[in-house]
Amino acid sequence: MQRRFEALQQEASTLRFEAQQLRLQAVATHTTLVVSQQQLAANLRRLYKQGDVSALAVMLGSDSLDDALSQIDSLNSVATQSERVVSVTTAARSKLSTLHTKLAVRRARIAAAVADARNTLETLSTARGARVAFITKLRTQERLKVEQIHALEARVQLAEQKSAVLQSQADTTPVEATAVPEPPRVESEPVSAPAPQTGGRTVTVSSTGYSLPGHTATGLPVGWGVVAVDPSVIPLGTKLTIPGYGEAVAADTGGGVRGRMIDVWFPTLAQARAWGRRTVTITLH
Repeated sequence: MQRRFEALQQEASTLRFEAQQLRLQAVATHTTLVVSQQQLAANLRRLYKQGDVSALAVMLGSDSLDDALSQIDSLNSVATQSERVVSVTTAARSKLSTLHTKLAVRRARIAAAVADARNTLETLSTARGARVAFITKLRTQERLKVEQIHALEARVQLAEQKSAVLQSQADTTPVEATAVPEPPRVESEPVSAPAPQTGGRTVTVSSTGYSLPGHTATGLPVGWGVVAVDPSVIPLGTKLTIPGYGEAVAADTGGGVRGRMIDVWFPTLAQARAWGRRTVTITLH
């Protein structure tokens, strides 16, 4: 559309040049008309002064034949010249009128085309401005989203750093006294049970070895000495002495532990399998 507008402007410039040339032609034609009219007026005055200009009058008024022929030729020349002046004047006026009409039509057509092209350019410019504003808005929103993402990433990194610090502090915190130290590895043959402590009561139960990671029902991490019991038979927190295993504490429960049953934790699956399932008489403290 911009190229079309520029082409129309070039055409309008050409039309202005042609209009200027036409004005020059009009001035020249007008000058010719003035001169022709003056010449025609002179011829008419000359004929008027001569009075009767018929051929017979000329012949009768002449002194000789040569004089008569000369006057007749002069009259014919004046008549021919006058006719030519009239013809040229009429043609010039007609040509000027036609050129003026064509020029006016072309000028109106080009003016309308230029106005239409200008309106189209203004519409396109407005649309382009709206599009630029929309793109700028999208870029602003995208920049804000990127900044929000960066802020979230920074918060996540800060949380990870705090978590790492807390984990490091937790790793360096001493274990509470409720955790029972791990005794030597259990062999495949059961170790002879130590003598029951004074003041405890004994209970014969069915024990099963297990080895699973995680935490107990009381929140303590699993470890050596953790035993799963049925709280209705052995209350949680009760200290136990288990023949062949050692000191333990009732700190966990299990879906399969019912009645006089306990599950004894081992650090390895091999040790749990070596313990297997056996009936033992434990002492409660």
